[in-house]
Amino acid sequence: MGEESAVREWLPRTVALLVGTLILASAFIAAYVGALHAPTPRDIPVGVVRGDQPAQALLVAIRQRTTSVKAITYADPAAAEAALDGRDVYATLTSAGDGALALTLASASAPAATEVVRQVVTTAGQQAEVPVQVTDRVPVSPDDPRGLVPFYLAIGFVLGGYLASTVLGVSLGTAPRGLRGAGLRIAALAVHAVLLGIVGAVLVGPVLGVWPDHVPTIAAVGALAAFAAAMVAAAVQGWLGLFGTGLVILLLVVLGNPGSGGVYAPEFLPSVLRGMHRWNVPGLATDLIKSAVYFDGRAARWPGVGLAIWVAAGIVGLITAALVRGRRDTAPAGRHRTPDQR
Repeated sequence: MGEESAVREWLPRTVALLVGTLILASAFIAAYVGALHAPTPRDIPVGVVRGDQPAQALLVAIRQRTTSVKAITYADPAAAEAALDGRDVYATLTSAGDGALALTLASASAPAATEVVRQVVTTAGQQAEVPVQVTDRVPVSPDDPRGLVPFYLAIGFVLGGYLASTVLGVSLGTAPRGLRGAGLRIAALAVHAVLLGIVGAVLVGPVLGVWPDHVPTIAAVGALAAFAAAMVAAAVQGWLGLFGTGLVILLLVVLGNPGSGGVYAPEFLPSVLRGMHRWNVPGLATDLIKSAVYFDGRAARWPGVGLAIWVAAGIVGLITAALVRGRRDTAPAGRHRTPDQR
């Protein structure tokens, strides 16, 4: 009878875990293949100055043939330039005199997107017999020709934060007991995030030579990104136990990675994923790294604030889970406690 009872207790949990894993794996395949198997650019923003008739005319002609590029009008050249530096547009098109046009790119925003703009605009210029002079105002590093290092670095920070929370949840219990336990959990994850930020910065800097001049900046961004991921995971796991790990994987990995705009710019993704990079942790981390390294901190405000909001929400979530679930799950003296109750 004892063995049968153990099987009855073990079997439902095992089946639930396997079914959950199957669902997550299926969602992973659907999200990645669905989002990335045939990326099609739509409405890539290109800045143009109001009243610049030659530039506007070429963009109107392009729009009549394809929806891959979309003109965004600005009041003056300074506003268009600020939009390019602030990553609101991938390029600007302006008159350059003598009947020529100047196409200014910021390939560090997304090389795939700027390459589409370059091809479309220069081809249209050739057809209209209008010379197009191309310059890259914010190029990617020679050691990052495809512009993917910010994405992979961000994923490493996010994965490290999520794994740190999961390891502590497995070994110490997902819901800390009381404020002291929550404080120690938060402090441990913060220290881990700082160390991971430093390690990541050293790896892409002095070790691999991608951005050797940005070690302190990358370390700070990495610490914030890792801490945000860790606190989100800790809060969800604190309320839902280890089953919450599945939800964390769904948010940070299954949807977070393709929706981050790191592999392909948001304009290449299905409509449901195009705006996700503005609020999910991997997307915010990728945007913050790009802004900090390539754009001298311009356009860094929202990614930084967004990650800080996730940190604050995670801290509140973990503390409330410790006060509610942690105390409720505290076992009486002499009673065996499961890992989640320690």
